[in-house]
Amino acid sequence: MIKQNDEMFSIHRKEHYSASHSRLVLSGSDYFETLENLIQSAVHTVHLQTYIFDEDETGKRIASALKDAASRGVAVFVMIDGFGSKALSKTFVEDLKQSGVHLRFFSRFPSFQSLNLGRRLHHKVITADENTALIGGINIAVKYHGSPEQAPWLDYAILLKGNACSDIDKICRQIYGKKIRHKKLEHSSAIDVLEKNVFIRIRQNDRFRRKNQISRSYLSAIKNAEHSIYITGSYFLPGPKLRKALVNAGKRGVDVNLILAGVSDVPLFQSATAWLYDLLFRNGIKIFEWNKSVLHGKAALVDDRWATIGSFNLNHLSAYGSIEMNVDVLDENFAKTFKTNLKSVIETGCRQVFPISQNNHLFARLKRWAAYVLTRTSLKLIAAAPYFNPFKKFE
Repeated sequence: MIKQNDEMFSIHRKEHYSASHSRLVLSGSDYFETLENLIQSAVHTVHLQTYIFDEDETGKRIASALKDAASRGVAVFVMIDGFGSKALSKTFVEDLKQSGVHLRFFSRFPSFQSLNLGRRLHHKVITADENTALIGGINIAVKYHGSPEQAPWLDYAILLKGNACSDIDKICRQIYGKKIRHKKLEHSSAIDVLEKNVFIRIRQNDRFRRKNQISRSYLSAIKNAEHSIYITGSYFLPGPKLRKALVNAGKRGVDVNLILAGVSDVPLFQSATAWLYDLLFRNGIKIFEWNKSVLHGKAALVDDRWATIGSFNLNHLSAYGSIEMNVDVLDENFAKTFKTNLKSVIETGCRQVFPISQNNHLFARLKRWAAYVLTRTSLKLIAAAPYFNPFKKFE
């Protein structure tokens, strides 16, 4: 049941929606089959926004689905980040455009108009016909799909149906930045009663637009946690407020479980995260390192009722630089499914880290400390870069 006096679970009409359908989606074939089906079933519009769109087997497969949709008259709009997807060839991009796909880069890099290092489009979201949406942390690349030789990077998304999707579509149109003429679609409110006990909330972080919603959601959820917290944290380097909230949760007896990277695509970041382990251990927080593949998940579950899934990393860059989107879900059935997955992840692919297993020789500790200071400082500088624009007077 919803606690009426609990900030984490309070329902405000302007922020929450009842969902007609919500489903946990896993990286690998589950995600990309869901993504393809969503594009193939679209009749009127598709909006796709992602940080990385690779020109590999998986990228070509999704590009083909987008071109097919455009060929049958669907208005297809794609926005990809100018830094994350800078490796795309001109031939690949022009082929999409010539096929009728409306494609734009967000803040091409490098740019002489502004030093947009930190303000990147970090969304991983697609909407179809304003009534279906897929939101998570999964980019379009073969490493997220997996191959016979390599397991997919561990990550999550959520499939939504219902009236909330029209607002998600609106956010995508705003970020796309140009006037888009959409055929006015009718939305039936009747479908929203199918899962009347499921509530979702779309959360954004974008400092330019004064959005700090995801950070607040995490902080509120952790502060109000009573029984358990599960966090999958890629590039995990939370700021002082969130660290304090986690420590306080551990002190008051909440079962705090952190699933962190045992294998990372950024080894320096992994060393920086390890500097925090001693603080976490001292306050009863359990640490599990995922070793089957790279951990890329950005999700949390609190008290077996509240979950958040999206693109937001628990670090300074996501909090103050990038454009992020998460979905908060208040539903015990969804939470049950998610917890079953998280426990399976811990049991089948993680190594629990204990204080005794840490290399605490002086050199190892200095190495972790140096990695922490360097990484935190770098993230702060990168996040601040969008606010320095020496060419502004010429715009």
